[in-house]
Amino acid sequence: MATNEKTLNDLFHDTLKDIYYAEKQILKALPKMAKAAQAPELTAAFQKHHTETEGQIERLEKVFELIGKRPQGKPCEAILGILDEGKEIMEEFKGAVALDAGLVAGAQAVEHYEMARYGTLKTWATTLGLPEAAKLLDQTLQEETKTGQILTQLGDRGLNKKAA
Repeated sequence: MATNEKTLNDLFHDTLKDIYYAEKQILKALPKMAKAAQAPELTAAFQKHHTETEGQIERLEKVFELIGKRPQGKPCEAILGILDEGKEIMEEFKGAVALDAGLVAGAQAVEHYEMARYGTLKTWATTLGLPEAAKLLDQTLQEETKTGQILTQLGDRGLNKKAA
């Protein structure tokens, strides 16, 4: 019976826990991806995004604070699946010409997942009358979008051609 009483506030908090968990997992995966990358510019992009992700986690912690909840993650099967695919690529294509193209593709899947989550959370924060939270979430959404564009450019500028 109680499940029918869940509100947008509950959904917002639940999704916040989901992306918080996801960001922590991504933070762990990025150094491995940077180490696996063969092209120096891809290594640099992963290292830069690692630093950004630390800031994104801090922003999420501020959003938790704004809604009076303690920062807490909840296992997110979606991100675990995407990161597992990335691990498989790193293992199966280690040393291969297609490795970097595979890393870019895996990282783009992560970025697109994050963009979907942050876009939704920003909209819900606005709907719930949380302008400060919406602003913090939008900052992260802009960073994720920019990272997605950088990855696309790296792929287009030659990592995909090298793999062919």
